[in-house]
Amino acid sequence: MKTPQRTQNPYKPGSGHQPPHMAGRGAAVVEFESLLAQETVLTNAVLTGLRGVGKTVLLDQLKPIAIARGWLWVGTDLSEAASLTEENIATRLLADLSVVTSSLPIGEEGRTGFRAAPVPRYLDYDTLVAIAEATPGLISDKVKRVLEVVGEHLAAAGRKGLIFAYDEAQNLKDHAGRDAFPLSLLLEVFQSIQKKGVPFMLVLTGLPTLFPKLVEARTFAERMFHVITLDRLSEQHSREAIEKPTSGSPFRFTPDTVALIIRESAGYPYFIQFICKELFDVLSQKIAEGQEPSIPIGAIIQKLDADFFAGRWARATDRQRELLAVISHLENNDEEFSVQAIVEMSRKLLKKPLSASQTNQMLSKMCDSGLVYKNRHGRYLFAVPLMGQFIRRQHVFGPTPAQ
Repeated sequence: MKTPQRTQNPYKPGSGHQPPHMAGRGAAVVEFESLLAQETVLTNAVLTGLRGVGKTVLLDQLKPIAIARGWLWVGTDLSEAASLTEENIATRLLADLSVVTSSLPIGEEGRTGFRAAPVPRYLDYDTLVAIAEATPGLISDKVKRVLEVVGEHLAAAGRKGLIFAYDEAQNLKDHAGRDAFPLSLLLEVFQSIQKKGVPFMLVLTGLPTLFPKLVEARTFAERMFHVITLDRLSEQHSREAIEKPTSGSPFRFTPDTVALIIRESAGYPYFIQFICKELFDVLSQKIAEGQEPSIPIGAIIQKLDADFFAGRWARATDRQRELLAVISHLENNDEEFSVQAIVEMSRKLLKKPLSASQTNQMLSKMCDSGLVYKNRHGRYLFAVPLMGQFIRRQHVFGPTPAQ
């Protein structure tokens, strides 16, 4: 890094914050643009990937692309409360819909009392609710009717269609024990209105558990969605994410520093932004003060541990941490791992090795808490990238009989 002049730090590691340069997502944008070109909506989108790969960032970048092509866009984060009941998800849909429909006129109210002229009526939230309440049948029938009415008015206004975009959609789930099926309702409603030609599209963003949940709720969901999977950046795209924000700036990372950032971040966009921001602050200050610019990568990794990993680690019980530590010692811990591999490694590391049934039970609970997720039968992955490296920094096994 060169020159003692002060300049603003361009890197933004916050959750969902737009980075100064969006690297390596051109192919995903092209995939999404092909869905926007549909004359009849046959396919919806799922954006999926681990924490820190930039799903929310990409979703925010897709919005203006869709709007520029004539689509309206509504949506928000899906909280767990939204998926508790069918009423909750219906309210969520109508509330989001009203944001873009409240300016659509649907006629006039007649003269009453001292009114000198008719008053325009609009498709605001109260009107949407009134349409739903006047429709007989189940909650799904009511929501379908509202969407059909809105679709008719949007077509009359010359709009191409409307996209419902929901982040953190892995929170959606049915509750058979309570006889509540909000996820099934969402899928049924959109399948039904799309069959009738209503140009409304779902774009759901979430962890890799999302798509299996959709298919489990309704098997036809497999044919409803195109899955766009975001992974770590290539070395070239990682370098772009590091170097582009400071092009034209007096501060530039040296080639050796860039290589160090690529290695420590493993190409994950959030980690790139985090390490770059911390290094930029430290190095720019040292240079401005006339000090030799050293690279405190160890201290930065410790801060990353505290800011990103520690909260997730705190959710685990002592026994679960022991299991996670065993997983972290598997050669392929940052990729897919099996129950059998965990059991075999536990025999090498633990005084009381884990059985297959114990391992399965704990993995199931950790899936619920978002520490791991099931990729396929008997196969799991960490839900957070580089979690294995973090765990090895926190957990050291003592001597065991196997040693």
